[in-house]
Amino acid sequence: MNKLKQYINQFHPIVWVLLVGTILSRGSSFMTLPFLSIYLSRHMDLSPVIIGITVGMSPLMGAIGGFIGGNLSDRFGRKKVMLVSLFAISIVYYGFTIGKSQGWFILLNALNGLCNSFFEPTSQALMGDLTGKKNRMKAYSLRYTAINIGASVGPLLGAYLAITSAKLSFALTGSVYLLYAFILLFLMGKLDVGKAEQSNKKSVTMIDAFRIMKTDKALLFLVLGIILISLGYSQMNSNLPQFMQMTLPNGVFIFSVLLTINALLVVILQMPLSHIAEKWTPMQSMVVGALLMAAGLFCFGFINGWATAILSIVFLTLGEIFIFPSNSMLIDQLAPEHLRGTYFGAGQFSKIGNFLGPIIGGYLLSHFQGPIMFWVISLIVFASILFFKLGNGIYVKTRVASGEKGI
Repeated sequence: MNKLKQYINQFHPIVWVLLVGTILSRGSSFMTLPFLSIYLSRHMDLSPVIIGITVGMSPLMGAIGGFIGGNLSDRFGRKKVMLVSLFAISIVYYGFTIGKSQGWFILLNALNGLCNSFFEPTSQALMGDLTGKKNRMKAYSLRYTAINIGASVGPLLGAYLAITSAKLSFALTGSVYLLYAFILLFLMGKLDVGKAEQSNKKSVTMIDAFRIMKTDKALLFLVLGIILISLGYSQMNSNLPQFMQMTLPNGVFIFSVLLTINALLVVILQMPLSHIAEKWTPMQSMVVGALLMAAGLFCFGFINGWATAILSIVFLTLGEIFIFPSNSMLIDQLAPEHLRGTYFGAGQFSKIGNFLGPIIGGYLLSHFQGPIMFWVISLIVFASILFFKLGNGIYVKTRVASGEKGI
């Protein structure tokens, strides 16, 4: 009991609120967005490229809005930005329930990406504000685990609702985000987070922030590498379900099971593998993760049944376990204390890959065979290692003189 109490006391209560909220909100969003491409192909008879553009609008707006939202949170406080964005997300999902045209879905998915891009970097920055340096990697790993706890439940329910009542899934997701916003509003009023925000707040204009991003080459190469990773990972929620629906019996069901396997593996393996990763530098974890993710995407080109599908998702999952928490830790290490929100916002530029991925993959799927699409994408993911190495080299050259290690 004492050990449990000590474990809980490692983190501020608001950090635990964010973790629990992540489970609920991500579970509901995984019930809807992975099946958006299937919904559009069934109900609107759109080409894979147009579906890719529609699905890709969310990450495109996320890439644009994340930097702005992160900077605003540095200037005006995390609480305001987080709460406004959560309420807006709930409205967007309710809007999906009445959408009837391609333009409506493009607009709503763009707003969804914009609102999420305000919330995500701000919530990560707040977790960093409220957590000591020695526990931050653990906090970011727990956050990623929380995402996948939600993701382990959402897809199975989403597969059922995609066939029976897709609009109900949108309404449920909107309701969960609305409840999350009200709970966070109440608890942030009761629990003090003002000191953590104020201690890191300085007057940094948007122009100053862009100037800082331009000069930090290590961050630039890190983001470029993650763009390629995101380009590959986005295939799982855009072109993979279409490919499996076209080539396998019960492809939608198999796809939903793969999403659940993906999430469960992250929940089970995240903490054990994080202990292994702690013996490496975060950059080494990123390289290993990129190799595993490229292998998983390459194997997707050979899918002909359950065995090959599961093998592919295992490789992909191991890759993301190493990459994504390490990416958060690297951004945290690079960021000055008063610019943590801005740096996490800059990390949202990686969503450019989530925008381009569905479009590039959709083009390859339309003009070539599915296996060729996955093999090309796997090579793109493999190329991310070059950017990671370049970023690490710059970081080492600029900071080794002060006695710090590379990333």
